[in-house]
Amino acid sequence: MIGLGLRAVQDALNRKADDVQHEFVALSERLDQISKHIMEVRGEDRQQLRAEQDSLRAKQAVLAEEINTWRDRARKVLQQRGETGLRTYLEELKTLGDTMVTFAADHALYAMDNPEEARAALEAGQASGPLTPAGRLLQRARAEYDLRGAELGPRQAAASEFANRPGMGQDDHPLEEFSAAMTDPDPMVREVATLAVVQLLRFRAIRLADLDKAHEAVQRIVQIAHASAVPVLIEVMTSPRTGFVQVDEGPQEATNERSRMAALLRLVEWHTAEAQSALRGMRFDRDAHLVKAAEKALSVFPGDWKGPLKESTE
Repeated sequence: MIGLGLRAVQDALNRKADDVQHEFVALSERLDQISKHIMEVRGEDRQQLRAEQDSLRAKQAVLAEEINTWRDRARKVLQQRGETGLRTYLEELKTLGDTMVTFAADHALYAMDNPEEARAALEAGQASGPLTPAGRLLQRARAEYDLRGAELGPRQAAASEFANRPGMGQDDHPLEEFSAAMTDPDPMVREVATLAVVQLLRFRAIRLADLDKAHEAVQRIVQIAHASAVPVLIEVMTSPRTGFVQVDEGPQEATNERSRMAALLRLVEWHTAEAQSALRGMRFDRDAHLVKAAEKALSVFPGDWKGPLKESTE
């Protein structure tokens, strides 16, 4: 178990090196472009390109050193002398401020302190039987390289693909399973779970004819403190539609005005440039209440929106 924990620490450190290497490659591509273009220009334009070239080369040197540093840290995990030295090194890694490295180091320290419990947890996971579709995605988030990198894109794509599978949008079981995983100690599992919840709730908010259930989904999206909720809230706010609500006499036709208003108010709190642009587009909406609410928000906050108003958002 300790060996598994140390390999996880090495993986986290090597992923950091890989992330920096992606930046290094991007700079190399830009330098190639400059080298081709610099011979085609003269005067001040050439000077500007040479200045950019020098700046990028300096950045590359810094990144190259950073890559080597992360690789060295990964190698040193298995080079520590004795348990005391290993513990000290793992504690030092936690001070680097990287979420994934800290998580892996904490897990390795836990395995050192509680080897039997760690082994039992591993065996329980292996013997727990077939995983649900949601469980398989969460398991991938714990192990697959693409889902554990610095880029959000692969996790977002995996969550969207899951939510778009037939029947998933109205199935309560995966929604409950992902919701429970939003508090998982592994930050990548938490994010995949959150992204999946947002996408599953989006289906309900946008597609369900039962506007009561659709509004319940919107209310849950409003409570999610992850930036992936913003485009979904914009979609809800800008998508007027009709459906039905339940009254004493039975189903009654209605509009989704309350859901759109809830989305608008939350977008004001998110206070992003995308939210501001979407509210500006509400000037010609068919719903006078929403038009007035959007105009009020834009007049109260006339400057550029650059970030959340509430500490609860990320």
